[in-house]
This record gives sequence, structure tokens and C-alpha cells, in this order.
Amino acid sequence: MTNEVQPYQRIVRDVREKIVSGQFTGGEKLPSTRDLATEHRVSPGTVQRALAELRSAGLIYSHQGSGSYVSDSASKTDLDPTAQAIKALETQVERLAARLDRIESRLDD
Repeated sequence: MTNEVQPYQRIVRDVREKIVSGQFTGGEKLPSTRDLATEHRVSPGTVQRALAELRSAGLIYSHQGSGSYVSDSASKTDLDPTAQAIKALETQVERLAARLDRIESRLDD
């Protein structure tokens, strides 16, 4: 069994390092999915997976049709992997709670 890093994880690490180093700053638009796929020699789907992880970590946000941007708070975010995992879980719990509230309100009607 190998501990090789998955291609999407390399992209996550690369973008995270560029944010930490200040190469990417808050509000800055990231390269397009196509450009990132070309740069990292992966499929656009692999880039999308990396972007989803970066969004879950609160490092970027996306606008459909416009692209992905570095979060203003990204440079202030604790980039420790454990803290990121906790933040991602908190975000998921908040979303699930909101969905549950909507479902319950429909059942009450």
C-alpha cells in the first residue's frame, strides 16, 4: 500500500500554499478549471473535486459562471489540516440542520 498523494490533493495543497504565501489574496479570482487542469495535467473533474474541498475548508468561494475566488478570510484562516477538517464538518452540520428545518417545516404544513 502506498501513501501517494491523490491528484486533487496536490491541487488543494498547491492553492493552499499560494494563499498562505500571499501569491493568491482575498477576493482574487483563481485560474479557471481548465487552466488548473492544464497546469496540473489532470481532468477538469479532478480540479472540481479540489475546488470543492477548498470551498468546504472556507478558503475559496465560487460564483456559477464567474469562477472561484479566494475568501477574504482565507489569509486569516487557520490553515492547520485538523482545524480545516473541523471547519468543514461544522459547515456540513449547519447545512444539514438548515435542510432538516426546511423538511420539518414542510411536514408541519
